[in-house]
Amino acid sequence: MGRFDKYRVELKGLKTDTLKMEFDLDNGFFADIEGEEFQRGTVKASVVLHKKRDIFDFTFVIEGTVIVPCDRCLDDLEVEVATEETLRVRLGDSFADDGDVVVVPEADGEINIAWYLYEFIVLALPMKRVHAPGKCNHEMTGKLKKHGAAIADDEPSDDDEANEPIDPRWESLKNIQIDN
Repeated sequence: MGRFDKYRVELKGLKTDTLKMEFDLDNGFFADIEGEEFQRGTVKASVVLHKKRDIFDFTFVIEGTVIVPCDRCLDDLEVEVATEETLRVRLGDSFADDGDVVVVPEADGEINIAWYLYEFIVLALPMKRVHAPGKCNHEMTGKLKKHGAAIADDEPSDDDEANEPIDPRWESLKNIQIDN
């Protein structure tokens, strides 16, 4: 039995119009899928398949947490994910994925949804993945400051730069107002 056999869905011989599946995605699943975004997490996925003539509509409801590296300090960060996605599949001559409909070869008659589960989780992740203010690894943020890397405004700073006087040329620009 292969690593992702339990994620195979037989389309050709489907006996009912609706099929419900539940999956618990854990560290083993994420390690096996070998995705680049993250390797650990605990996610519950409910998948409902509706068959309508020659079209198969999948609805994925995904909720849980994944562990990703913080964009600022690279320490582990637990991120909540919750999403509902759809996938439309039909049988055809050869495999094709044009964005709207995935075509599965009729000779195969099945689709493996493991990669789609992973991709939907990745799409649910926020663009900016950082710890709450003050929670980043202080050693790493100290090194970033030492080497001149910019730290986001929401990260507290121990420097006295905020108290330094502003160059008068820049100060006068603050008073310019644009009338439309």
